[in-house]
Amino acid sequence: MTTMRAALVTADFAPRPGYKITQDEIRTHKVREGAKVWRNPKLVLRTDYPVPEPKPDEILIRVKAVGICGSDIHFLETDSEGYILYPGLTRFPVVIGHEFSGVVEKVGTNVKTFKPGDMVTSEEMFWCGECDACRSVDFNHCLRLNDPADLEFGELGFTHDGAMADYVVVKAKYAWKIDSLLDRYGSEDKAFEAGSLVEPTSVAYHAMFTRAGGFKPGAYVAVWGAGPIGLAAIALAKAAGAGKVIAFEVSPTRRELAKKVGADYVFNPVELSKNGVEPWEKIMEVTGGQGADFHVEAAGAPRHTIPQMQKSLAINGKIVQIGRAAEDVPIYLEVFQVRRGQIFGSQGHSGFGNFGNVIRLMAAGKIDMTQIITARFSLDEVYKAFERAHQRIDGKITLKP
Repeated sequence: MTTMRAALVTADFAPRPGYKITQDEIRTHKVREGAKVWRNPKLVLRTDYPVPEPKPDEILIRVKAVGICGSDIHFLETDSEGYILYPGLTRFPVVIGHEFSGVVEKVGTNVKTFKPGDMVTSEEMFWCGECDACRSVDFNHCLRLNDPADLEFGELGFTHDGAMADYVVVKAKYAWKIDSLLDRYGSEDKAFEAGSLVEPTSVAYHAMFTRAGGFKPGAYVAVWGAGPIGLAAIALAKAAGAGKVIAFEVSPTRRELAKKVGADYVFNPVELSKNGVEPWEKIMEVTGGQGADFHVEAAGAPRHTIPQMQKSLAINGKIVQIGRAAEDVPIYLEVFQVRRGQIFGSQGHSGFGNFGNVIRLMAAGKIDMTQIITARFSLDEVYKAFERAHQRIDGKITLKP
C-alpha cells in the first residue's frame, strides 16, 4: 500500500445535552451542526495515510498548494465546554483542506475531460446534480450533500478527505483546469498559488454576483472584514467597476492588504469607536450622505455589522451575508421598506460558472489574489502553520509540499 502525508482533524463524538441528534447522524457521524456534536478536537499529521485510488469518475491530484481557511481554524478552536466553533456540516476524523490546486496524477476509467499533467483546482461542495435543489435551485444547497444518511456527497475537507495532504481525490465534475494561470504568471509556483485561491474567491463571487445580482459600475461598495473572503470581495468589487470601495478591518496587516487589492478607504472600527465615531458615519461621510449601494458582510460578526449597514444603506441598496455566525441578529425592517433595501444570504461557490469566471479574471490580470498570501509553510510544518493561523495576523497562509 502506497502512503502519504496527511493532516487530519480528530474529535470526540459527544452531542451536547439537549441537542436533538438524528439516528442517521449517530450512525454515520456526518452531522449538520458540528459545534453541537464535536468536542476536544486535535490536529494530527500522519505520514502513513493511504494514497486514495480514483474511482471510474474521479481524478487523483498531487497537491501543489493548499490554503488554511477560517473554517479549518474553527475546527480546532473551542468554546468553554470544549466544543468546536465551526457550526456546519462535518464528519471527523477527516483530512482537512479545501482551498487547493495541483496536478492530475491519475484519472478514472470513465474520465474524458482530464489527463495526467493537467493543472487543476476543485470545488469544495460535493453536489449530486440530481436532487430537486441541484436541478432547480442551486448546487450549493444540494439535498444529498446535506443529508447525514448519504456519505457519497458532502464537502471536501469537512466530510470527505481534503487536500492538506500529498494527494487528494475528487470527482472529475468538480475540477477546473487552471493552465491559463501559467500563461498569466509565467511560473508554476505562482500559478498554483493563484489556483489555490480560486475557491475562496469564488465564494465571494457567488455571493456578490450570483446571489445578490451584483451592482452597477460606479456603485459604492462597503466590505466588512478583510480576511481572505473580504479581500476577494474588495478585489472583485474594484474589477467590477465600483466607484468607491470602503473596507472595515481591525487587523493592521489586513488593512494594508485591503488597500493593496483595491480598497479606496480602509478604517479600523475599533479606533473609530474610541474617537466617538461609528463606522456608518464614515460611510455617509465618504459617500456624500448617499450611503453604500452594496454591503458585503465577510466578518462573521453580523450582530455588530448589520446595525451599521442599516444606518448606511443607500436607497435600493443591497446587503449580502457571507460570514458564518450562529447567532440571532437585530434587523430593523423599516429600513428595508423605506430604503427599498434587500438582504441576501449566500453559501458556497458552485455552479453558475463561478469558478470559470474567477479563473478568467485571474488569467486576465483583473484580480491578483496571490498578493494576500503573507505566510508560506511546508506540509511538514503544519503545526507551526496553525499556531500562526490562530493569531489571525495574516491575509492567507499557504502550505506547499
